[in-house]
Amino acid sequence: MELYDPLIEKAERLFGSSVPKKFAYDPSRAWDDAGGNQLVMMREAAYELGGDNKPAVNYACVSSNNYVDKDEIWVYGRDLGEIKGSVPFARIVLVKVDSLKGEGEEDTEPVYRAIQDIDFVKYHVYPKGYMVRSSSDSHREQVRVSKEAVRKGISFEQVGNLYISQYKKDPNVLAVRVIFVTADDADYAEMKKDAKMIRDITRTLSKILEGMATDCGSCSLKEICDEVEGLRELHFGKESKEFDL
Repeated sequence: MELYDPLIEKAERLFGSSVPKKFAYDPSRAWDDAGGNQLVMMREAAYELGGDNKPAVNYACVSSNNYVDKDEIWVYGRDLGEIKGSVPFARIVLVKVDSLKGEGEEDTEPVYRAIQDIDFVKYHVYPKGYMVRSSSDSHREQVRVSKEAVRKGISFEQVGNLYISQYKKDPNVLAVRVIFVTADDADYAEMKKDAKMIRDITRTLSKILEGMATDCGSCSLKEICDEVEGLRELHFGKESKEFDL
């Protein structure tokens, strides 16, 4: 699966000039999961990631190529114990998956289902004292961190371990890199553009799965297919299979 590869290749250039802190995945160091949605009131909060109208971006990219060879957490900028007030924030996830190939060519349905399953993980991770508010339309992920969590030593390494432990439950997932960014010089605007492109690619896959028309000249998604290598092949490959039936 290579649809998102150009976005993965450019991603690291957007995270700022600082050298990232890197942590190997260790499930024993995962932060406690609250087990469900939680409410952190403003009076209980130490700060917000993406608060005070600062940028807050989230997206996940999947590929069957070797951009990610092991499970790890990268941190660009200040860690949770070093933050004193609202800061810009991004959480980017790069996932290596099985090729998801069917009989000789990539099959649209398992590709789309795998991407959806991976994206849904973010709605099922509840770090204790780390209240996530996300919007799929604006690609924002804003986080309110409680004073109690800060006192107990919460870190991006621990939160990242919790996320990875959830991603690893998916049998298609081979390796995960969770990237947290709070660096002031990161290009959050470009990350938001990439998040939108990822959403558009995934929506196009959904339309292909539904059986969109093959008249490219009248298709509203033509621009996406023209820009993303492999989408057109998936589309017409699916049409060919259905015609053969």
